[in-house]
Formats: sequence, structure tokens, C-alpha cells
Amino acid sequence: MDPVIVVGAGPVGLALTLALARRDVPVILLDEGPGRPRIDEQRPARTAVLRPDTAQMLSRLGCAVATDGGARWAGWRTMRRRQTVRQVTFDDPRAQRSGAADAPPALPAPRDATAPDEPSGIASPLHLPQHVLTRSLRAALAPFCQQPGGGLVRIATGGRLDAIEQDEAGVSVHTRPVLDTEPADEADADPGEGPTADATGPASGPEAKGIWWRGSYVIGCDGPRSTVRKLLRVRFPGRTAVERHAVAALRADLPFPGEGLLHRLPPWRGADAEVTARPLPGGAWRLDWLLPLGGDLVTPEALLSRVRDTLTGWCGTLPPYELLDTGVYVAHHRLARRWRVGRAFLAGDAAHLIGALGTQGLDEGLRDVDNLAWKLALTWHHGAGDPLLDSYQTERRGAVGARLRTADQLLSQVRAPGGWSAVRRSVLPGSVRGHDALLTDGHAGLGQLGAPPSYQRGPLQPAPPEGAESVDTAPGSPVADVPVTAPDGSLTRLRSRLGGALLVVLVAPGTGVWERRHWVGAGLMPRLAAAVAALPVRAEILVAEGYPGAAAHTVLLVRPDGYLVAALAGVRQAELYACADAARGGLLQTPAHSPT
Repeated sequence: MDPVIVVGAGPVGLALTLALARRDVPVILLDEGPGRPRIDEQRPARTAVLRPDTAQMLSRLGCAVATDGGARWAGWRTMRRRQTVRQVTFDDPRAQRSGAADAPPALPAPRDATAPDEPSGIASPLHLPQHVLTRSLRAALAPFCQQPGGGLVRIATGGRLDAIEQDEAGVSVHTRPVLDTEPADEADADPGEGPTADATGPASGPEAKGIWWRGSYVIGCDGPRSTVRKLLRVRFPGRTAVERHAVAALRADLPFPGEGLLHRLPPWRGADAEVTARPLPGGAWRLDWLLPLGGDLVTPEALLSRVRDTLTGWCGTLPPYELLDTGVYVAHHRLARRWRVGRAFLAGDAAHLIGALGTQGLDEGLRDVDNLAWKLALTWHHGAGDPLLDSYQTERRGAVGARLRTADQLLSQVRAPGGWSAVRRSVLPGSVRGHDALLTDGHAGLGQLGAPPSYQRGPLQPAPPEGAESVDTAPGSPVADVPVTAPDGSLTRLRSRLGGALLVVLVAPGTGVWERRHWVGAGLMPRLAAAVAALPVRAEILVAEGYPGAAAHTVLLVRPDGYLVAALAGVRQAELYACADAARGGLLQTPAHSPT
């Protein structure tokens, strides 16, 4: 089968290429740029906040900064004027909790308690400059480009896509050389408008000669102004400029070391409704000031004034600081009408734009990768068909659409005059969420604005089978990251085994005190091994001492992206087979290629 073609070499395109290559799927990566980071792209103020599940996914792919780099936050606090109204503590051993002996005094604790409002056990997000993430992804991808015979990945640089043609057997795309005279898109321009694909068509003359590339599928990861999306004639409706922020990256000692902060209505500057501070590696911080929509341009003098006023307000006096970078960030909310057109797909900013109230567009793009990569690989190797591939659009577009709707509905409440006292309930029926919680959730990775999505009603989720067992994780939701024993007897974590085959987890209390050779052929294990060997797709058996809410001998079936398919009471071969078949789209076909 022909390689998969990925268009766009930003973080989402690089991560998707890497995820496919690690599943032995050949990829052609079309990079309109020079194939290396440019100096003007190394912006400390352009950062990425990755939720724990996406950071874990990047770590499994071999992205070093997801394991050893970035800043892990100790917690998050939300303030109104001079009062801390909400505080969340993150449970991560690498959270930055240390501070100098002469650090400024800590900000006040919540008025009704000295303990955090949220219990420990909430994992910290990962915060790092986006160019550092891109560089790490390129480094992880390099070995797949240097294997004997050319490697699994071919990176083609300096070509701009201008045609896509599909047929029953595959897809052909055409690129033409990028001319130095062609203008670049303005970063903060409205992505829903602008030139059509025809308006950026081939130039005349000998330099216009391009290349046709042949692939099995094409995925557009080419950003907000996606040429793939325009060539597919997919509409990209939504809202323009829902939030606007002035941004600065700087080094300074702030009175909340390692914590993120959202300060609403700071008393020292009445013109600013909100400012956030988020730790970065190396003692740096990213500060964001909420700006009026449609307001005046932010001059360098006005931004420096905001920096000085904010640091003085937090520290009492203006501390020494080093300004690293500044900018203006505009958040748009848009959702592509279709994410799949035949053999073409959209992912990342090409499919959705989100960013208000602490939501994270790049993080959602990496979740697109985690959802799509295993489905494409299974299809490429096994010849599965439309139901599996269609589930990408159903699951991911549904999840991002729900988050966008929540953010849009809440924006009109929390940003309205008097919103602090007016908001009593969120848009979620039956859940009481105060104004402070709504402002915290997106930043802290909680609730409808920040928590990982659930696919409980997704097309790959089977009806509850006979013998279904109830556990704390609902089917279609992300599994808990419990300790497990791998097939080779090593101890690891459940989520570290994701990304390849289906996982079959046997909950067997007491096995931890015995060597693997004593229990691998005893009890339920021989029957479970036979049932797994008969599944329609490859699966790996893991053993756990326990799982939240699970009784002994419960069998869990887990998708490669970490979502629970089913929990069964004991080894039930027919039900396990049916659930595994449903998880791959319900198509029983003879493998057309070597298994993943």
C-alpha cells in the first residue's frame, strides 16, 4: 500500500508522522518550510500547555521534552482583587515548589480554608515553548528518516500544496516550489477568510514545475488557513476574535513559585480585567493580559507599563526582571464541517480553533493524533474500512464541538459586566459551578473546559455485553493509570503500554508477591491467553493488582488511545471477541498486510 501523506510540519503534523512511523506505516511529510526551525519561529512567548494525557502520549512516542523538559506546575490559584478564591494542587513529583530564601511573601490562602479546594491526585500539565516541542519532535522523528533503504519517513520541504485528486485506490497530491516573493499569512488574521486555494495557484514560468505525490491517505495538519481544507471545499464556520491577549515572556522571582495564577480584577490596574501567569522552564513565566475586543493596538510602551504594574502589584515593589519576548494573541473559535472527505482527513488547527477561557488548541490537536493514528495504522495493515475511519470524525469532532459550545456559552456569562455575581450555574444541568470554578477549569484541566473527553456514545463503543462488570471508569472514558505487569514480567504503568495493540488487563490481586513464572500458567491465565490469541486484532495481556472499583478477576479491554471498551466479569471469550471487533469498527477481514 502507498504511504500516508501528512501535510504540515508543525507539532501536530510531526506527532502524527511519528505516531504512524512507530506503527510501521510509511509516511511522506510535506513541509512547506525549509525543514528546520527558523530564527523568527523561536518565540518564548508562544507556548504550549499539554494536559497529562497528551504529554504521556508524546512521551510514548519518544519526545524527550515530554519526559524531561517543560515546567510542571505545583498548582493553580484563581484570585479576585486581593483574595484567593480557588486553589488547586497538582500531584506531580517534579512540580516546581522551591523558592529562594528571600522570595516575596506568598499570596493569601482561600478565605474559607487553608487547604486547596481540590484534592491531591490531579496531575500537573506540562508548559513549554512551542519551538522547543517542535525541535524535540523532529529529533524523535530523525531515526525513522535515516534507516537503511531510506527509512519509513520521507520529508519533502519547500513545496506548497495546490491539488488533491482521489480515487478508489488512493490519493494524489501536487506541490509546487515556494517562491521567496510569496507573502506569508498574518499570524492573527481571521482564518475563516482570506484567499481560496485558486488564489494561491501555480506561478508561471519554469519555476512552477511541481511534483505529484501518491499516497493511500492524506491528512491536512497545515494550520488555520489549511490548503487541504480549502481544496476539499470544507467550510470552517465559527467566531472570530473571541478573546484577545497581550503576552509577555520574562524571568522574575514571583511570590507563587511553581504555581499558575489567574488574577481577576487586580486592584492596581482597573483597566485590566484579568491577568494570568504560568511558569515556564528556567525560571521564566508567560504573562497574559485580557484585552478589550476591537481595542487599540498594544504599543511597546503600554505593554511595558503592564509588566511593571503587574510585577509591582504582586511583589510590593518592582523586582528585577528580564523581558524575553512579547506579542498579541487572538483566540478564534471555529469548527470544520467535515473532518473526513474520502481518503482525506483534517487534524489540529486545520479542523478546529479553540483557545478562550484557558482551553488549549494544540492540546486538542495532539488528541486528534492519538485518536487517528491507531485507526489509520490498523486500516493500513489490516484493510479495515469506513466505520473505523469514520469514527475519527464522530469522536473527535463531537468532543471538540462540545468543548467549543461550552466555552462560547460561558464566555457570555463570565465576561459580562457583573458576571462574577451573576453566574450561579454552568451550562451543564445539575452541576453547580461558581464563577471562580469556571475560570479555573480550562487552565487546570478540569471539567468540560479542560478534562479529557469521553466517547461513551461513540460508534466504536459496544452495547453492554453479557457479563459486563461495573468499575469506576465508564466504558468510553480514559482508563486510570494503574501499575501493571507486562508480558516480560516487568513492572510498568498501564498508560505507558498504550499506542500499539489493544490491551487486555486482568485484575488479579496477590500476583505481585509471586514471580511471573508461578502464575502465568495458573488460574485464569491460560484461558485468557487463548481468548486473546483468538481475537480479530492483536492484543497484549497485562496483569494488575487492582483497578479502581474492579473486583478480582475483572478483565478490562482498552483501546490503543487509552479508552475503556468494556469490563467483563472473568474470561468470557465470545464477549471479549465481540467487544474487540466493535473497537476496530466491526469489520471482520483477512489482514492485507503484516499486523501492527
